[in-house]
Amino acid sequence: MSPAAPAEVPAVKPEVPPAAPVPEDPDDEAAAEKLDAEVAAVAKPVTADPIQIYGWREHIVIKGVEEKLQAKLDTGALTSSIHAEEKELFERDGKKWVRFIVTDPSLKKPARTRIEAPLVRIARIKEPGAESIAREVVQLSFQLGDRKLRGDFTLNNRSNMLAPVLIGRNMIKVLGWVDPGRTNLADQKIFR
Repeated sequence: MSPAAPAEVPAVKPEVPPAAPVPEDPDDEAAAEKLDAEVAAVAKPVTADPIQIYGWREHIVIKGVEEKLQAKLDTGALTSSIHAEEKELFERDGKKWVRFIVTDPSLKKPARTRIEAPLVRIARIKEPGAESIAREVVQLSFQLGDRKLRGDFTLNNRSNMLAPVLIGRNMIKVLGWVDPGRTNLADQKIFR
């Protein structure tokens, strides 16, 4: 049996953009300049703002916390999270608030900072192979490199994690891109 002949592909005529209109009077310089300006306005290349690239681990400053904390930028997590100890719900002016201690459990003598923030909501977190867990969510202001942002953070015991702060996709999409092979790029201002 002989190999089948390749199917014939119909010829496609390439689309050619229409030529720029020519002024009616080729000696009319004003009309030619106006036409050139119109063509140039349409033909300008589109450029995007540069996007900053961050490492998978960065230093972060949380407003009200004295020392810089390590943050893991995790594209696998939706919501950001922070290590919180001694969590306590209370009411202030008829609204629910939460009081907690921020610290870096990986340090031998970490600073301990008490934070009070309005409770945004209670999130139900489903961990693999476990029941869902209720976690308090607060909004915190923070700085990563020269970017100052505010975002939702779940309050969590992260003492067994690599970093006391996890930055999830909800904030990464605002920050920029993450290079999973590098760390501490924020201060170097590397852009795509």
